[in-house]
Amino acid sequence: MIVGYTIKPFTKKHSNESNDKFKEVLKLVEESYVDTPNEDKLSDAAISSMLKELDPHSVYIPAKEVVESNEELEGSFEGVGIEFNMLNDTIVVVSAISGGPSEAVGIHAGDKIINIENKIVAGIHISTEEVKKSLRGRKYTKVKIGIIRGGDKRILNFTITRDKIPLYTIDAAYMVSPGIGYIKINRFGATTEEEYHEAVKKLRKLGMKDLVLDLTNNPGGYLKAAISLADEFLANDELIVYTQGRVRAKKIYKATNTGQFEHGKLAILVDEGSASASEIVSGAIQDQDRGIIVGRRSFGKGLVQEPFLLNDRSEIRLTVARYYTPSGRSIQRPYSNGTDEYYEDMGNRIRRGELISKDSIKFNDSLKYFTRNHRLVYGGGGIMPDIFVPLDTTFNSEYLHNLSGKGIFSEFVAFFMEKNRENILKLYPDFASFSQNFRIDENIINQFVSFGEKSGIKKDMKGLAISEPFIKLELKAIIARQIFHNEGFFKIINDKNNILKKAVEALKGITYKNLRLTE
Repeated sequence: MIVGYTIKPFTKKHSNESNDKFKEVLKLVEESYVDTPNEDKLSDAAISSMLKELDPHSVYIPAKEVVESNEELEGSFEGVGIEFNMLNDTIVVVSAISGGPSEAVGIHAGDKIINIENKIVAGIHISTEEVKKSLRGRKYTKVKIGIIRGGDKRILNFTITRDKIPLYTIDAAYMVSPGIGYIKINRFGATTEEEYHEAVKKLRKLGMKDLVLDLTNNPGGYLKAAISLADEFLANDELIVYTQGRVRAKKIYKATNTGQFEHGKLAILVDEGSASASEIVSGAIQDQDRGIIVGRRSFGKGLVQEPFLLNDRSEIRLTVARYYTPSGRSIQRPYSNGTDEYYEDMGNRIRRGELISKDSIKFNDSLKYFTRNHRLVYGGGGIMPDIFVPLDTTFNSEYLHNLSGKGIFSEFVAFFMEKNRENILKLYPDFASFSQNFRIDENIINQFVSFGEKSGIKKDMKGLAISEPFIKLELKAIIARQIFHNEGFFKIINDKNNILKKAVEALKGITYKNLRLTE
Protein backbone atom coordinates (compact mmCIF):
# COMPACT_ATOMS: atom_id res chain seq x y z
CA MET A 1 0.00 0.00 0.00
CA ILE A 2 1.50 3.31 -1.06
CA VAL A 3 0.78 6.63 0.59
CA GLY A 4 2.09 9.93 -0.78
CA TYR A 5 3.64 11.76 2.15
CA THR A 6 6.01 14.66 1.58
CA ILE A 7 9.58 13.41 1.72
CA LYS A 8 11.59 14.97 4.54
CA PRO A 9 15.31 14.69 5.26
CA PHE A 10 16.29 12.24 7.98
CA THR A 11 17.59 14.24 10.95
CA LYS A 12 17.62 11.78 13.86
CA LYS A 13 21.05 11.48 15.54
CA HIS A 14 22.29 7.97 16.07
CA SER A 15 25.50 6.03 16.68
CA ASN A 16 28.02 6.09 13.82
CA GLU A 17 29.36 2.68 14.80
CA SER A 18 27.24 0.74 12.29
CA ASN A 19 28.03 3.18 9.47
CA ASP A 20 31.74 2.94 10.28
CA LYS A 21 31.57 -0.86 10.21
CA PHE A 22 29.82 -0.86 6.82
CA LYS A 23 32.40 1.56 5.36
CA GLU A 24 35.20 -0.52 6.84
CA VAL A 25 33.94 -3.72 5.18
CA LEU A 26 33.35 -1.96 1.86
CA LYS A 27 36.89 -0.55 1.94
CA LEU A 28 38.34 -4.01 2.66
CA VAL A 29 36.43 -5.42 -0.31
CA GLU A 30 37.65 -2.62 -2.58
CA GLU A 31 41.28 -3.01 -1.49
CA SER A 32 41.64 -6.76 -1.10
CA TYR A 33 38.91 -8.72 -2.93
CA VAL A 34 40.15 -11.11 -5.63
CA ASP A 35 38.04 -9.55 -8.42
CA THR A 36 36.89 -6.02 -9.17
CA PRO A 37 33.73 -5.57 -7.09
CA ASN A 38 30.52 -4.07 -8.48
CA GLU A 39 29.85 -1.37 -5.88
CA ASP A 40 26.35 -0.57 -7.14
CA LYS A 41 25.36 -4.22 -6.89
CA LEU A 42 26.82 -4.46 -3.38
CA SER A 43 24.97 -1.33 -2.25
CA ASP A 44 21.67 -2.60 -3.66
CA ALA A 45 22.12 -5.94 -1.89
CA ALA A 46 23.02 -4.26 1.41
CA ILE A 47 19.98 -1.96 1.27
CA SER A 48 17.63 -4.84 0.42
CA SER A 49 18.99 -6.98 3.28
CA MET A 50 18.70 -4.10 5.75
CA LEU A 51 15.04 -3.45 4.86
CA LYS A 52 14.27 -7.16 5.08
CA GLU A 53 15.32 -7.03 8.73
CA LEU A 54 12.69 -4.33 9.44
CA ASP A 55 9.48 -5.96 8.20
CA PRO A 56 8.23 -8.03 5.26
CA HIS A 57 6.89 -5.08 3.25
CA SER A 58 9.66 -2.47 3.36
CA VAL A 59 11.44 -2.89 0.02
CA TYR A 60 14.09 -1.38 -2.23
CA ILE A 61 13.26 -0.76 -5.92
CA PRO A 62 16.26 -0.27 -8.26
CA ALA A 63 16.02 2.78 -10.53
CA LYS A 64 15.44 0.73 -13.69
CA GLU A 65 12.40 -0.97 -12.10
CA VAL A 66 10.68 2.05 -10.50
CA VAL A 67 8.60 3.13 -13.50
CA GLU A 68 7.44 -0.40 -14.34
CA SER A 69 6.58 -1.16 -10.70
CA ASN A 70 4.22 1.84 -10.63
CA GLU A 71 2.52 1.24 -13.98
CA GLU A 72 -0.10 -1.24 -12.80
CA LEU A 73 -1.28 1.09 -10.04
CA GLU A 74 -1.12 4.26 -12.13
CA GLY A 75 -3.53 2.70 -14.61
CA SER A 76 -1.58 2.90 -17.87
CA PHE A 77 1.68 2.35 -19.68
CA GLU A 78 3.02 3.42 -23.05
CA GLY A 79 3.41 0.82 -25.78
CA VAL A 80 1.75 -0.89 -28.74
CA GLY A 81 -1.30 -2.31 -26.93
CA ILE A 82 -1.34 -6.08 -27.35
CA GLU A 83 -1.81 -9.06 -25.09
CA PHE A 84 0.42 -11.96 -26.09
CA ASN A 85 1.46 -15.51 -25.23
CA MET A 86 4.66 -17.40 -26.02
CA LEU A 87 3.77 -20.51 -28.05
CA ASN A 88 6.50 -22.82 -29.37
CA ASP A 89 9.05 -20.03 -28.87
CA THR A 90 6.93 -17.64 -30.92
CA ILE A 91 5.08 -14.46 -29.85
CA VAL A 92 1.37 -15.01 -30.53
CA VAL A 93 -1.06 -12.08 -30.22
CA VAL A 94 -3.93 -12.98 -27.87
CA SER A 95 -5.74 -9.71 -28.56
CA ALA A 96 -5.14 -6.18 -29.73
CA ILE A 97 -6.37 -3.88 -26.95
CA SER A 98 -9.52 -2.07 -28.03
CA GLY A 99 -8.77 1.47 -29.18
CA GLY A 100 -5.03 0.89 -29.00
CA PRO A 101 -2.39 1.54 -31.68
CA SER A 102 -2.03 -2.13 -32.71
CA GLU A 103 -5.75 -2.44 -33.37
CA ALA A 104 -5.59 0.79 -35.37
CA VAL A 105 -3.04 -0.60 -37.86
CA GLY A 106 -4.82 -3.95 -38.19
CA ILE A 107 -3.03 -6.37 -35.85
CA HIS A 108 -5.31 -9.37 -35.19
CA ALA A 109 -5.61 -12.01 -32.49
CA GLY A 110 -3.63 -15.06 -33.61
CA ASP A 111 -0.96 -13.06 -35.48
CA LYS A 112 2.58 -14.36 -34.89
CA ILE A 113 5.27 -11.71 -34.39
CA ILE A 114 8.36 -12.85 -36.28
CA ASN A 115 10.58 -9.77 -36.09
CA ILE A 116 10.79 -6.48 -34.20
CA GLU A 117 12.82 -3.66 -35.77
CA ASN A 118 14.07 -6.16 -38.39
CA LYS A 119 15.52 -8.45 -35.68
CA ILE A 120 14.25 -12.04 -35.61
CA VAL A 121 12.34 -12.76 -32.37
CA ALA A 122 10.91 -16.21 -33.21
CA GLY A 123 12.79 -19.35 -32.30
CA ILE A 124 15.49 -17.58 -30.29
CA HIS A 125 14.14 -18.26 -26.77
CA ILE A 126 13.25 -14.62 -26.21
CA SER A 127 11.82 -13.96 -22.74
CA THR A 128 8.51 -12.29 -21.94
CA GLU A 129 10.38 -9.40 -20.32
CA GLU A 130 12.50 -8.91 -23.45
CA VAL A 131 9.35 -8.79 -25.58
CA LYS A 132 7.83 -6.15 -23.31
CA LYS A 133 11.02 -4.10 -23.40
CA SER A 134 11.04 -4.19 -27.22
CA LEU A 135 7.38 -3.24 -27.65
CA ARG A 136 6.99 -0.67 -24.89
CA GLY A 137 8.35 2.84 -25.28
CA ARG A 138 7.54 6.52 -25.09
CA LYS A 139 4.29 7.80 -26.56
CA TYR A 140 4.53 8.79 -30.26
CA THR A 141 7.69 6.75 -30.90
CA LYS A 142 7.43 4.11 -33.62
CA VAL A 143 8.27 0.42 -33.76
CA LYS A 144 8.34 -1.87 -36.80
CA ILE A 145 7.07 -5.44 -36.49
CA GLY A 146 6.74 -8.29 -38.95
CA ILE A 147 3.96 -10.86 -38.54
CA ILE A 148 2.65 -13.96 -40.26
CA ARG A 149 -1.06 -14.60 -40.29
CA GLY A 150 -2.90 -17.92 -40.49
CA GLY A 151 -1.42 -20.35 -42.99
CA ASP A 152 0.18 -17.58 -45.06
CA LYS A 153 3.98 -17.76 -44.88
CA ARG A 154 4.49 -14.19 -46.14
CA ILE A 155 5.68 -11.67 -43.57
CA LEU A 156 3.33 -8.68 -43.22
CA ASN A 157 5.11 -5.54 -42.01
CA PHE A 158 3.51 -2.91 -39.78
CA THR A 159 4.77 0.32 -38.26
CA ILE A 160 3.01 1.03 -34.96
CA THR A 161 3.05 4.41 -33.23
CA ARG A 162 3.18 3.79 -29.49
CA ASP A 163 0.56 5.41 -27.30
CA LYS A 164 -0.78 5.35 -23.75
CA ILE A 165 -2.40 1.97 -23.02
CA PRO A 166 -4.97 1.73 -20.20
CA LEU A 167 -4.64 -0.92 -17.48
CA TYR A 168 -8.02 -1.64 -15.95
CA THR A 169 -8.48 -2.58 -12.29
CA ILE A 170 -12.02 -3.93 -12.74
CA ASP A 171 -12.13 -7.27 -14.55
CA ALA A 172 -15.88 -7.78 -14.73
CA ALA A 173 -19.20 -6.10 -13.95
CA TYR A 174 -22.37 -8.02 -14.75
CA MET A 175 -25.67 -9.20 -13.28
CA VAL A 176 -25.07 -12.45 -11.47
CA SER A 177 -28.74 -12.90 -10.53
CA PRO A 178 -31.92 -10.83 -10.96
CA GLY A 179 -31.42 -7.65 -8.93
CA ILE A 180 -27.86 -8.60 -7.85
CA GLY A 181 -24.83 -7.11 -9.54
CA TYR A 182 -21.28 -8.44 -9.43
CA ILE A 183 -18.07 -6.39 -9.65
CA LYS A 184 -14.59 -7.97 -9.67
CA ILE A 185 -11.69 -5.66 -8.70
CA ASN A 186 -8.19 -7.06 -9.28
CA ARG A 187 -6.21 -4.29 -7.50
CA PHE A 188 -6.64 -0.73 -6.18
CA GLY A 189 -5.13 1.76 -8.60
CA ALA A 190 -5.43 5.37 -9.67
CA THR A 191 -8.42 4.61 -11.94
CA THR A 192 -10.40 2.28 -9.63
CA GLU A 193 -12.89 4.90 -8.41
CA GLU A 194 -13.72 6.05 -11.95
CA GLU A 195 -14.01 2.45 -13.18
CA TYR A 196 -16.28 1.58 -10.25
CA HIS A 197 -18.63 4.47 -11.01
CA GLU A 198 -18.94 3.33 -14.63
CA ALA A 199 -19.60 -0.25 -13.51
CA VAL A 200 -22.33 0.77 -11.05
CA LYS A 201 -23.93 3.00 -13.68
CA LYS A 202 -24.06 0.07 -16.10
CA LEU A 203 -25.45 -2.36 -13.51
CA ARG A 204 -28.13 0.02 -12.27
CA LYS A 205 -29.45 0.23 -15.83
CA LEU A 206 -29.70 -3.56 -15.74
CA GLY A 207 -31.76 -3.48 -12.54
CA MET A 208 -29.14 -3.85 -9.81
CA LYS A 209 -30.47 -3.35 -6.28
CA ASP A 210 -27.88 -5.35 -4.31
CA LEU A 211 -24.18 -5.87 -4.94
CA VAL A 212 -21.48 -8.53 -4.64
CA LEU A 213 -18.01 -6.96 -4.57
CA ASP A 214 -15.32 -9.54 -5.36
CA LEU A 215 -11.95 -8.78 -3.71
CA THR A 216 -10.61 -12.34 -3.77
CA ASN A 217 -6.93 -12.51 -4.77
CA ASN A 218 -6.79 -8.69 -4.73
CA PRO A 219 -3.35 -7.82 -3.27
CA GLY A 220 -4.18 -4.18 -2.55
CA GLY A 221 -2.71 -0.97 -3.94
CA TYR A 222 -3.34 2.69 -3.19
CA LEU A 223 -4.75 3.65 0.21
CA LYS A 224 -6.64 6.54 -1.42
CA ALA A 225 -8.41 4.14 -3.79
CA ALA A 226 -9.47 1.89 -0.91
CA ILE A 227 -10.86 4.83 1.06
CA SER A 228 -12.74 6.12 -1.98
CA LEU A 229 -14.32 2.73 -2.55
CA ALA A 230 -15.33 2.23 1.09
CA ASP A 231 -16.83 5.73 0.98
CA GLU A 232 -19.23 4.51 -1.72
CA PHE A 233 -20.97 2.27 0.85
CA LEU A 234 -20.77 4.20 4.12
CA ALA A 235 -22.75 7.21 5.31
CA ASN A 236 -21.29 10.65 5.90
CA ASP A 237 -18.76 10.88 8.78
CA GLU A 238 -18.56 7.12 9.38
CA LEU A 239 -15.02 5.95 10.15
CA ILE A 240 -13.32 3.96 7.38
CA VAL A 241 -9.79 3.46 8.71
CA TYR A 242 -7.06 5.21 10.66
CA THR A 243 -3.29 4.99 10.43
CA GLN A 244 -0.65 5.53 13.10
CA GLY A 245 3.10 4.96 13.39
CA ARG A 246 6.00 5.63 15.73
CA VAL A 247 6.68 9.04 14.18
CA ARG A 248 3.46 9.38 12.18
CA ALA A 249 0.59 10.99 14.05
CA LYS A 250 -2.78 9.28 14.02
CA LYS A 251 -4.60 10.07 10.79
CA ILE A 252 -8.34 9.41 10.52
CA TYR A 253 -10.22 8.74 7.29
CA LYS A 254 -14.01 9.11 7.29
CA ALA A 255 -16.74 8.69 4.71
CA THR A 256 -18.24 11.70 2.95
CA ASN A 257 -21.80 12.24 1.73
CA THR A 258 -20.95 11.33 -1.88
CA GLY A 259 -21.39 7.53 -1.80
CA GLN A 260 -23.40 6.04 -4.66
CA PHE A 261 -24.29 2.74 -2.94
CA GLU A 262 -25.10 3.66 0.66
CA HIS A 263 -28.36 1.71 0.47
CA GLY A 264 -28.98 -1.82 -0.72
CA LYS A 265 -27.53 -5.12 0.41
CA LEU A 266 -23.80 -5.61 0.08
CA ALA A 267 -21.60 -8.71 0.20
CA ILE A 268 -17.80 -8.62 -0.11
CA LEU A 269 -15.84 -11.70 -1.17
CA VAL A 270 -12.37 -12.26 0.33
CA ASP A 271 -9.87 -15.09 0.56
CA GLU A 272 -6.27 -15.74 1.58
CA GLY A 273 -5.10 -13.66 -1.41
CA SER A 274 -7.02 -10.53 -0.34
CA ALA A 275 -4.59 -8.09 1.26
CA SER A 276 -3.90 -4.51 2.24
CA ALA A 277 -6.40 -2.18 0.53
CA SER A 278 -8.83 -5.11 0.19
CA GLU A 279 -8.70 -5.55 3.95
CA ILE A 280 -9.30 -1.84 4.56
CA VAL A 281 -12.54 -2.01 2.56
CA SER A 282 -13.76 -5.33 3.97
CA GLY A 283 -12.71 -4.37 7.52
CA ALA A 284 -14.61 -1.08 7.34
CA ILE A 285 -17.75 -2.71 5.96
CA GLN A 286 -17.64 -5.45 8.60
CA ASP A 287 -16.92 -3.15 11.56
CA GLN A 288 -19.63 -0.72 10.53
CA ASP A 289 -22.08 -3.61 10.02
CA ARG A 290 -22.82 -2.33 6.54
CA GLY A 291 -22.63 -5.71 4.78
CA ILE A 292 -21.51 -9.32 5.00
CA ILE A 293 -18.02 -10.67 4.34
CA VAL A 294 -17.98 -14.07 2.61
CA GLY A 295 -15.09 -16.44 1.94
CA ARG A 296 -11.92 -17.24 3.88
CA ARG A 297 -9.58 -15.33 6.20
CA SER A 298 -7.73 -12.59 4.32
CA PHE A 299 -3.94 -12.27 4.04
CA GLY A 300 -3.31 -9.97 7.03
CA LYS A 301 -1.30 -6.98 5.73
CA GLY A 302 -1.91 -3.94 7.87
CA LEU A 303 1.27 -1.94 7.20
CA VAL A 304 1.47 1.32 5.26
CA GLN A 305 4.44 2.00 2.97
CA GLU A 306 5.64 5.45 1.97
CA PRO A 307 7.84 5.90 -1.11
CA PHE A 308 11.17 7.71 -0.74
CA LEU A 309 13.01 8.59 -3.95
CA LEU A 310 16.80 8.31 -3.69
CA ASN A 311 19.39 10.41 -5.55
CA ASP A 312 19.95 7.81 -8.30
CA ARG A 313 16.16 7.62 -8.96
CA SER A 314 15.84 4.30 -7.14
CA GLU A 315 13.17 4.08 -4.47
CA ILE A 316 12.64 2.79 -0.96
CA ARG A 317 9.13 1.89 0.10
CA LEU A 318 9.39 2.12 3.86
CA THR A 319 6.76 1.03 6.36
CA VAL A 320 5.79 4.13 8.33
CA ALA A 321 2.50 3.21 10.00
CA ARG A 322 -0.08 0.54 10.69
CA TYR A 323 -3.69 0.84 9.72
CA TYR A 324 -6.62 0.07 11.98
CA THR A 325 -10.24 -0.76 11.21
CA PRO A 326 -13.09 1.24 12.81
CA SER A 327 -13.30 -1.10 15.81
CA GLY A 328 -9.59 -0.57 16.49
CA ARG A 329 -8.29 -3.81 14.97
CA SER A 330 -4.82 -3.98 13.51
CA ILE A 331 -5.19 -6.79 11.02
CA GLN A 332 -1.45 -7.12 10.40
CA ARG A 333 -0.39 -10.65 11.20
CA PRO A 334 2.79 -11.16 13.27
CA TYR A 335 6.23 -10.96 11.61
CA SER A 336 8.52 -10.98 14.66
CA ASN A 337 10.08 -14.30 13.59
CA GLY A 338 11.42 -12.87 10.36
CA THR A 339 10.37 -12.35 6.76
CA ASP A 340 10.93 -15.94 5.63
CA GLU A 341 8.65 -17.39 8.29
CA TYR A 342 6.13 -14.63 7.61
CA TYR A 343 5.73 -15.78 4.03
CA GLU A 344 5.61 -19.40 5.14
CA ASP A 345 2.38 -18.59 6.96
CA MET A 346 0.25 -19.49 3.94
CA GLY A 347 1.78 -22.96 3.85
CA ASN A 348 1.11 -23.27 7.58
CA ARG A 349 -2.53 -22.29 7.06
CA ILE A 350 -2.90 -25.05 4.49
CA ARG A 351 -1.22 -27.63 6.73
CA ARG A 352 -3.46 -26.66 9.65
CA GLY A 353 -6.50 -27.17 7.45
CA GLU A 354 -7.56 -23.52 7.76
CA LEU A 355 -8.66 -23.28 4.13
CA ILE A 356 -10.94 -26.28 4.63
CA SER A 357 -12.33 -25.83 8.16
CA LYS A 358 -13.15 -22.68 10.09
CA ASP A 359 -12.66 -24.59 13.35
CA SER A 360 -8.92 -24.93 12.64
CA ILE A 361 -8.45 -21.16 13.09
CA LYS A 362 -7.31 -20.26 16.61
CA PHE A 363 -8.21 -16.76 17.76
CA ASN A 364 -6.39 -14.82 20.46
CA ASP A 365 -8.88 -13.89 23.19
CA SER A 366 -6.79 -10.82 24.03
CA LEU A 367 -7.59 -9.42 20.57
CA LYS A 368 -11.39 -9.30 20.84
CA TYR A 369 -13.14 -6.34 19.25
CA PHE A 370 -16.76 -5.46 18.59
CA THR A 371 -18.50 -4.05 15.55
CA ARG A 372 -20.90 -1.11 15.57
CA ASN A 373 -23.78 -3.41 16.53
CA HIS A 374 -21.67 -5.36 19.04
CA ARG A 375 -20.80 -8.39 16.95
CA LEU A 376 -17.56 -10.08 18.02
CA VAL A 377 -14.57 -9.84 15.64
CA TYR A 378 -10.88 -10.56 16.14
CA GLY A 379 -7.65 -8.73 15.37
CA GLY A 380 -4.21 -10.20 14.94
CA GLY A 381 -4.18 -11.47 11.40
CA GLY A 382 -6.56 -10.73 8.54
CA ILE A 383 -10.31 -10.27 8.21
CA MET A 384 -12.33 -13.34 9.21
CA PRO A 385 -15.49 -13.57 7.06
CA ASP A 386 -19.01 -13.67 8.48
CA ILE A 387 -19.74 -16.65 6.24
CA PHE A 388 -16.86 -19.10 5.89
CA VAL A 389 -16.62 -20.98 2.58
CA PRO A 390 -14.02 -23.77 2.43
CA LEU A 391 -11.66 -24.16 -0.49
CA ASP A 392 -13.12 -26.60 -3.02
CA THR A 393 -10.59 -29.45 -3.42
CA THR A 394 -12.99 -31.80 -5.20
CA PHE A 395 -11.13 -31.69 -8.51
CA ASN A 396 -7.56 -31.55 -7.19
CA SER A 397 -5.05 -34.01 -8.59
CA GLU A 398 -1.30 -34.09 -9.14
CA TYR A 399 -2.03 -34.20 -12.87
CA LEU A 400 -3.97 -30.92 -12.67
CA HIS A 401 -1.23 -29.39 -10.51
CA ASN A 402 1.42 -30.28 -13.12
CA LEU A 403 -0.66 -28.94 -16.01
CA SER A 404 -1.32 -25.66 -14.20
CA GLY A 405 2.24 -25.28 -12.94
CA LYS A 406 3.68 -25.52 -16.44
CA GLY A 407 1.17 -23.08 -17.95
CA ILE A 408 -0.35 -25.70 -20.27
CA PHE A 409 -3.87 -24.21 -20.14
CA SER A 410 -2.96 -20.83 -21.65
CA GLU A 411 -0.49 -22.32 -24.11
CA PHE A 412 -3.01 -24.87 -25.35
CA VAL A 413 -5.75 -22.26 -25.79
CA ALA A 414 -3.35 -20.09 -27.83
CA PHE A 415 -2.64 -23.15 -30.02
CA PHE A 416 -6.33 -24.08 -30.23
CA MET A 417 -7.51 -20.57 -31.09
CA GLU A 418 -4.94 -20.23 -33.85
CA LYS A 419 -6.71 -23.04 -35.68
CA ASN A 420 -10.32 -22.48 -34.57
CA ARG A 421 -10.84 -18.75 -33.92
CA GLU A 422 -12.69 -17.93 -37.15
CA ASN A 423 -15.00 -20.92 -36.85
CA ILE A 424 -15.82 -20.17 -33.19
CA LEU A 425 -16.58 -16.53 -33.99
CA LYS A 426 -18.86 -17.62 -36.83
CA LEU A 427 -20.74 -20.18 -34.72
CA TYR A 428 -20.92 -18.07 -31.53
CA PRO A 429 -21.13 -14.37 -32.48
CA ASP A 430 -22.09 -13.23 -28.96
CA PHE A 431 -21.41 -14.32 -25.39
CA ALA A 432 -24.89 -15.71 -24.78
CA SER A 433 -24.61 -18.19 -27.67
CA PHE A 434 -21.06 -19.12 -26.65
CA SER A 435 -21.99 -19.66 -23.01
CA GLN A 436 -25.05 -21.79 -23.80
CA ASN A 437 -23.79 -23.82 -26.75
CA PHE A 438 -19.99 -24.08 -26.82
CA ARG A 439 -18.74 -27.32 -25.26
CA ILE A 440 -15.30 -28.65 -24.40
CA ASP A 441 -15.94 -32.05 -25.96
CA GLU A 442 -13.90 -35.26 -25.89
CA ASN A 443 -12.01 -34.25 -29.03
CA ILE A 444 -10.78 -31.01 -27.39
CA ILE A 445 -9.87 -32.85 -24.19
CA ASN A 446 -7.83 -35.35 -26.22
CA GLN A 447 -6.04 -32.49 -27.99
CA PHE A 448 -5.34 -30.88 -24.61
CA VAL A 449 -3.93 -34.10 -23.12
CA SER A 450 -1.72 -34.64 -26.18
CA PHE A 451 -0.52 -31.05 -26.01
CA GLY A 452 0.40 -31.60 -22.37
CA GLU A 453 2.33 -34.77 -23.27
CA LYS A 454 4.35 -32.87 -25.88
CA SER A 455 5.19 -30.36 -23.14
CA GLY A 456 6.41 -33.07 -20.77
CA ILE A 457 3.22 -33.75 -18.75
CA LYS A 458 2.59 -37.49 -18.87
CA LYS A 459 -1.02 -38.57 -19.43
CA ASP A 460 -2.67 -39.61 -16.17
CA MET A 461 -6.07 -41.24 -16.66
CA LYS A 462 -6.85 -41.36 -12.94
CA GLY A 463 -5.94 -37.69 -12.49
CA LEU A 464 -7.90 -36.77 -15.62
CA ALA A 465 -11.00 -38.54 -14.31
CA ILE A 466 -10.81 -36.52 -11.07
CA SER A 467 -9.99 -33.14 -12.65
CA GLU A 468 -11.83 -33.27 -15.98
CA PRO A 469 -14.84 -31.12 -14.90
CA PHE A 470 -12.47 -28.36 -13.76
CA ILE A 471 -10.28 -28.73 -16.86
CA LYS A 472 -13.33 -28.28 -19.10
CA LEU A 473 -14.48 -25.21 -17.19
CA GLU A 474 -11.02 -23.62 -17.16
CA LEU A 475 -10.48 -24.19 -20.88
CA LYS A 476 -13.88 -22.75 -21.76
CA ALA A 477 -13.24 -19.72 -19.52
CA ILE A 478 -9.82 -19.01 -21.07
CA ILE A 479 -11.28 -19.33 -24.58
CA ALA A 480 -14.04 -16.90 -23.51
CA ARG A 481 -11.37 -14.46 -22.32
CA GLN A 482 -9.74 -14.48 -25.76
CA ILE A 483 -13.04 -13.57 -27.42
CA PHE A 484 -15.01 -11.68 -24.78
CA HIS A 485 -12.14 -10.36 -22.63
CA ASN A 486 -11.90 -10.67 -18.83
CA GLU A 487 -15.64 -10.36 -18.27
CA GLY A 488 -16.21 -13.40 -20.45
CA PHE A 489 -13.70 -15.37 -18.39
CA PHE A 490 -15.38 -14.53 -15.07
CA LYS A 491 -18.89 -15.20 -16.35
CA ILE A 492 -17.79 -18.73 -17.19
CA ILE A 493 -15.45 -19.52 -14.30
CA ASN A 494 -17.87 -18.14 -11.69
CA ASP A 495 -20.30 -20.92 -12.55
CA LYS A 496 -18.37 -23.02 -10.01
CA ASN A 497 -17.48 -20.20 -7.60
CA ASN A 498 -18.79 -21.39 -4.23
CA ILE A 499 -17.93 -18.15 -2.45
CA LEU A 500 -20.01 -16.19 -4.94
CA LYS A 501 -22.88 -18.67 -4.69
CA LYS A 502 -22.96 -18.35 -0.87
CA ALA A 503 -22.96 -14.56 -1.14
CA VAL A 504 -25.86 -14.55 -3.58
CA GLU A 505 -27.82 -16.93 -1.33
CA ALA A 506 -27.19 -14.64 1.64
CA LEU A 507 -28.31 -11.51 -0.19
CA LYS A 508 -31.43 -13.25 -1.47
CA GLY A 509 -32.82 -14.79 1.65
CA ILE A 510 -30.83 -14.90 4.87
CA THR A 511 -31.64 -12.25 7.46
CA TYR A 512 -28.76 -10.88 9.53
CA LYS A 513 -30.46 -9.10 12.39
CA ASN A 514 -27.33 -7.31 13.53
CA LEU A 515 -26.33 -6.00 10.11
CA ARG A 516 -27.38 -2.69 8.57
CA LEU A 517 -27.89 -4.29 5.17
CA THR A 518 -30.41 -1.62 4.27
CA GLU A 519 -31.10 1.82 5.68
